[in-house]
Amino acid sequence: MSLIPPPGRNKAIICYITFVGLLIAMSMNSNEKHPFATAHIKNMFGITLLWIVSKVFIEYINLILGELFFWTSIGLLIYSLISAVKNKKPDLPYLTAWFEKWFTFLD
Repeated sequence: MSLIPPPGRNKAIICYITFVGLLIAMSMNSNEKHPFATAHIKNMFGITLLWIVSKVFIEYINLILGELFFWTSIGLLIYSLISAVKNKKPDLPYLTAWFEKWFTFLD
């Protein structure tokens, strides 16, 4: 764990505070870009999409699969928040690389 927080750490932590926190962090990061914050914002954007997919599955497709997606998204959110607090870049297996590639519009 680094003793000196990277630039954008507060934005990275804010983005994990519900969907509103994600929007606030995106707005804050639009003026002065910080790579650390951008990586976490992309991560939370992907987790938010997974959460939305879980709600659609619960309501319309398959309750059990939707619940699995829901609890997975909650676990990923907590894990990523802890990473941001510990000054680490997001490192979700497979997902972080995909989120970095898919959400380039957040750069």
